[in-house]
Amino acid sequence: MKALFIGGTGNISRACSELSITRGIDLTILSRGQRSPGNLSEARFITADINKPREVKAKLKGEHFDVVVNYIAFTPAEIERDIQLFSDKCNQYIFISSASAYQKPPSHPIITESTPLVNPYWDYSRDKIACEDLLMKAHREKGFPATIVRPSHTYETVIPVAIGSWEDFTIVDRMRKGGTVIIHGDGTSLWTITHSHDFAKGFVGLMGNMQSIGHSFHITSDELLNWNQIYQALADAVGAELNAVHIATDFICNEADKIGQHWMRGNLLGDKANSAIFDNTKIKRFVPGYVATIPFREGIKHTVDWFDAHPERIRIDEGNNVLMDAILAAYSS
Repeated sequence: MKALFIGGTGNISRACSELSITRGIDLTILSRGQRSPGNLSEARFITADINKPREVKAKLKGEHFDVVVNYIAFTPAEIERDIQLFSDKCNQYIFISSASAYQKPPSHPIITESTPLVNPYWDYSRDKIACEDLLMKAHREKGFPATIVRPSHTYETVIPVAIGSWEDFTIVDRMRKGGTVIIHGDGTSLWTITHSHDFAKGFVGLMGNMQSIGHSFHITSDELLNWNQIYQALADAVGAELNAVHIATDFICNEADKIGQHWMRGNLLGDKANSAIFDNTKIKRFVPGYVATIPFREGIKHTVDWFDAHPERIRIDEGNNVLMDAILAAYSS
């Protein structure tokens, strides 16, 4: 099987690249070359900017792939570009959407692929929904071979908390210094966090699976944790006491708005403030044997170790500290 990954060295995509190579897939990665290929030396790399279609078209002249995966498409304009670029270059096109596109708050506690796609709080999610709509229209009207995958809070090289970090190490640094962190609400809403290596097992199983064309899937762990357990597992992984304050979600969003951090409203009200319980029956039906096996308590320890092993990876985002300090100051006043 020949596959083209647009992106391929990121938090989710690297694990998919690694597993593809292990399974003997002939993998080409198109990227701008800003991330180290690391242990992906068996892949072929093409340096190009997907946002420059003429450049990409020239680099891919004469190429045809069984699967094209775009990990870094976020807007309808980018999907329209991809439909033009890849209509005659692949047998399957996989779009990485987002489980944040599902109805928020959900009208039913169990999320399946037929859960409505409605998110009034987050433009990121609404753009993903619009991308999906374009792809399904192209599939219905022109036979464009689209498959949609919706990850939900997947991690390996990021710190997957709701407030305080993502690609940066800010919340870990804060915990190790004895600082206070914020947990939204009372911390008891249920959430699902998935290790990228588990996600990859389901995802690579969909590659080249012609039965999956025209379908959408989420691929998550079946482990359910509440936010108190998530933050405690992180504190344990970094060897620190958990010093947390519970603050109402609306209060957090209002204070974030005051300092220009408007994305927090989408991040919480449009996603993480709601319980997320995923039914993975569909991915298990299409990829027999799929099961997520990495518990969060184990996976987050590996993530912290990955940062600690290479100090150049450790970045403190003072914007995250400013955000947490501003919310805590307002709450205590």
